[in-house]
Amino acid sequence: MEKIIRLDSKAINVQWINPGAFNSSKPVLVFLHEALGSIIQWKAFPSELCNSFNLPGIVIERSGHGKSSTLSGERGIHYLHHYADETADVLREILNPNQKFILVGHSDGGSIALILAARNTKNLQAIVTMAAHTFVENETLAGIHPAIEAFEAGKLDGLYKIHGEKTKPLFYAWANTWLTPTFKNWDIRDEIKLFSAPVLAIQGAEDQYGTEEQVNSIVLDHPNRKGIIIPTCGHHPHLEKPEETMKIITKWISNLQ
Repeated sequence: MEKIIRLDSKAINVQWINPGAFNSSKPVLVFLHEALGSIIQWKAFPSELCNSFNLPGIVIERSGHGKSSTLSGERGIHYLHHYADETADVLREILNPNQKFILVGHSDGGSIALILAARNTKNLQAIVTMAAHTFVENETLAGIHPAIEAFEAGKLDGLYKIHGEKTKPLFYAWANTWLTPTFKNWDIRDEIKLFSAPVLAIQGAEDQYGTEEQVNSIVLDHPNRKGIIIPTCGHHPHLEKPEETMKIITKWISNLQ
C-alpha cells in the first residue's frame, strides 16, 4: 500500500508493508533507498525481510524520486543531512511517538541512516547499512564517470519509467554534486563515532563506489557494530546476492531480540 505524505510544500511517497502488524511492541523496518533509487527499485527485498520477522515496514521515497515531489533548489555539500531532516519529518508524521524502528539504508540511504543515528533520533533501535558512504574516496568519484557516460548513451533510460520528468535533474544532481571539488570535504566519520545504536554494515567486495574503508570507518572500535564484506558482489548486495544478504541481516536482527 502506497500513500503520499504531505510535508509543507513537499509530497513524499511512502509504502506500507504488513500494515496490520503495526503495534508499539514490534519495531518497524524503515527502508531508505540509494541515490537514484525509489520504492520499486528495492524489488521484493523489503517485503521479504519484513515477512521473515512478521514485522511491519515502511519504504520512503525521498523528494526528487519516483512519485514524490521534484527537487527544489540546487544540492550542496550537506544534501544528505537535508534528506535526514526530511526522513525525520516523515517518521514523525506517520509513526506514533513511542514506536521503535530499525533503519535499513542502501548507499545514500545508509549514510542518511547513520546521520539520523548520530542525532540520537528517538526510538531508533538499530541500523543496517549496505554500501553506505562516510567520506569521499577516489574510487567513489571514479565510479561516477562511467555512470554519466552510460546515462548520456541512453543505457540508463529505464530510470525514466520510474522517475519520469524528474530523471535528468535527479541524475545530474547526484553526479554533479559528488564531482564538485568542495564535496571532497564531505566526511561524517567523526559525526557517527559516538551513537549507541547497534549497526550492521554490509558492502560488496567489488563495489565500484567505495572500498572496505567505508565499512571500517563505521564499525571501528565499536563492540556493537559489525561489518560484513560479501565476496564477488558490487554496489547492490540485496539485489546481487539476495539470499546471502537476507541471511546475514536476519541472523543479526534475530540476535538483537
